[in-house]
Amino acid sequence: MQTKAELPGHARVLKIAVPIVLSNVTVPILGAVDTGVVGQMGLAAPIGAVGIGAIILSALYWMFGFLRMGTTGLASQAIGAGEQGELAALLTRALMIGGGAGVALILLQMPLFWLAFHFAPASAEVEGMARDYLQIRIWSAPAAIALFGIIGWLIAQERTRAVLLLQLWMNGVNILLDLVFVLQFGWGVSGVALATFIAEWSGLALGLWLCRGIFATPAWRHWAQVFDRARLRVMAAVNGDILIRSLLLEAMLVSFMFFGAGFGDEVLAANQVLLQFLVIASYGLDGFAFAAETLVGQAMGARNRAGLRQAARLAGFWTAVTAVLAAAGFALTGGWIIDLMTTATEVRDTARLYMPWLVALPVLGCGAFLLDGVFIGATATRDMRNMMALCFVIYAVAAAAFVPLWGNHGLWAALLLAFVARGVTLGLRYPALEARAA
Repeated sequence: MQTKAELPGHARVLKIAVPIVLSNVTVPILGAVDTGVVGQMGLAAPIGAVGIGAIILSALYWMFGFLRMGTTGLASQAIGAGEQGELAALLTRALMIGGGAGVALILLQMPLFWLAFHFAPASAEVEGMARDYLQIRIWSAPAAIALFGIIGWLIAQERTRAVLLLQLWMNGVNILLDLVFVLQFGWGVSGVALATFIAEWSGLALGLWLCRGIFATPAWRHWAQVFDRARLRVMAAVNGDILIRSLLLEAMLVSFMFFGAGFGDEVLAANQVLLQFLVIASYGLDGFAFAAETLVGQAMGARNRAGLRQAARLAGFWTAVTAVLAAAGFALTGGWIIDLMTTATEVRDTARLYMPWLVALPVLGCGAFLLDGVFIGATATRDMRNMMALCFVIYAVAAAAFVPLWGNHGLWAALLLAFVARGVTLGLRYPALEARAA
């Protein structure tokens, strides 16, 4: 771990980032298998039910994504400061918050599902299957949300290979049980849900085992430390800021899709296809953002200004390299990827028309990904929240001005401007982080 005498190097950044990138790659594979196995039933309704059910739960769980980011920032600072007792207490708090949030979702499942289907109506057949899916999967909510905290805690200690192992285990179990429950036993949508339920609880068991070293000490149940009011207030403030920032980002992306819907079905479908390129780019960029979270947090905890600057510089270098590679890959293979995603000629042609925006986005927007990681590691979450609010306003004003002039090109220009603005505004706040570290 980082001390005042140590500065991180390229090898250390890559050691943290590469397993995260590989872990991210497994996520779309699981989604494809879930869809593929129910697709073998030869009916449209099961595919739609799994899709809408997964989206509803992802939206509910995503609200607790602050637990992953906040835990990484706080735990990495505890490591840098040499506060092993606080490191243990953070894991206990994260598990308690995750478990409590999951129990709350179980208790509130009926009104939550009613609200979800009210805003995302489906046919009676699809909704019935989706409800069956949700009523099974919701019982693993405590495990799924608690895993956010475990993953954040492991990342803070640079144990990203353990995170990769955890992801491979859960997705591997899920895929294997998908094949058995659906193709062998014929359990359909319920089989897919049960496979995920088992995978998530087994993932929590593996995650706890990976953290077993801390449970061998009494520090994790030092309740005076766990429930220390000052520490709890800091954790609540950090997590609250991240939640608001994430809600604003989600609102921006959802409004982007709503604006696109006004240009017709082909443009809406093309925008949805192109947003997958943003997801692909984020798989690589997130790895180095996570490295920045860990190393910046440790430097901040150790009051190591030089270490903070070195961590930001090296993570920035690899973020830029990844962004350029992503842009080049999109420019060379974008058309082929679009053709893989859709067979509709009109959607393919429309997506190609707007593809240049996705070539530019990784390069011009990479600063937003990097600095999110830097500011999470420094737990400067108030700045993240405030700059995200400012960027949301910039996006809204730009969309209002550009869309009437340039249509969907104007919409993409507004989104790109928002990503650039996030990088610029956070960059302007970066010197304050170094001052805090000093």
